[in-house]
Amino acid sequence: MMLRRPRIEVPPASARAADALVPRGMQVAGAWAWRFVAIAAAAAIALWLVVQFRIVVIPVLVAALLTALLLPAVDALVRARWPRGLAVALAILSLLVAVSGLGWLAIAQIRGEYPVLQERAVDFWSETQAWVVSLPFGIDQADLQSSVEGVLETVRDDLSSIVSSALSVGSSVGHFLAGAVLTLFALIFTLADGRRIWRWILGVLPERARAATDGAGRTGWVTLGNFVRVQVLVAFIDAVGIGLGAFILGLFFEGGTPLVLPIAILVFLGSFIPIIGAVVTGAIAVLVVMVSFGLWPAVIMLGIVLLVQQIESHVLQPLIMGTAVKVHPLAVVLAVGAGSTIAGIAGAFFAVPVVAFVNSFITTVASGSWRTTPRPTVEDTIR
Repeated sequence: MMLRRPRIEVPPASARAADALVPRGMQVAGAWAWRFVAIAAAAAIALWLVVQFRIVVIPVLVAALLTALLLPAVDALVRARWPRGLAVALAILSLLVAVSGLGWLAIAQIRGEYPVLQERAVDFWSETQAWVVSLPFGIDQADLQSSVEGVLETVRDDLSSIVSSALSVGSSVGHFLAGAVLTLFALIFTLADGRRIWRWILGVLPERARAATDGAGRTGWVTLGNFVRVQVLVAFIDAVGIGLGAFILGLFFEGGTPLVLPIAILVFLGSFIPIIGAVVTGAIAVLVVMVSFGLWPAVIMLGIVLLVQQIESHVLQPLIMGTAVKVHPLAVVLAVGAGSTIAGIAGAFFAVPVVAFVNSFITTVASGSWRTTPRPTVEDTIR
């Protein structure tokens, strides 16, 4: 049996002559350029599809993050001979109880300390009125009262537009509730049957790509779990820092700072909401201190909030998060900025985990470590 010699395609003479006229550097740059354009176009189309289907994509991403957080506990219960369905139910119920318990504790503390805060708010308003009247601007009590009544009248006049705006948010509220239900269902199925879902995804791929995709996907998943646990740690540090600052500040004044525990809880929960969460919870802490003790203690509290948030933004997030997810601190900052530009708050929240997963996936495939470490652990991803 004679073996056929491979056929070698030889470019026409005209094509070879044309290539000879183009400098080698230009040929290489052109080859890189059209490939880069193709990749950028594919990425743009993917981002456009994600934004268009965000009502479905965001709940699925939230469920993925919660799965990465709860899956180790579910697996531990299964190893302890618990039925998997019962383990999943216990993990989800524990999460709901923990979040609801923090909310209830904050509300209970607010209700208990509300009379004291209300009394201090009345005193603060009286002192503010007296201070404004004492300024050398010729403002008397009647002018101040007239200004306040004007503001209240403006609010009443615009009440109809406010109500209509609130009603227009009804669709957003409906989307939120639908997203919450979808997140819960996705979380149940990924915790209960996530491995079978992953095997189905691998079965869709070409057979030659399955082993590499499986190893890279597992590495990315471990990295995603690292991200979730570090995010919880960062939120806890934020809550302790701002809550402790409010408590220490209250030691120098009679009666102490009210609502210290609710402030810490709100900071902890708000830390999971990029940008807005930190601003709102920090503003609440400053407002409580201002009402309780006055302007200069509020300025000190503002400094404490800014200090904690700067440490969180420029030290904890880039260094701890960057180490845990194997992404350079600069890439973490740039990812959050790019994500917020593309998709707002949701983009800022999901930017780092998505970049971390993609980085781990590509690195694993490129390095070939999926051959030697088919089932990576946490230690393998942070080395």
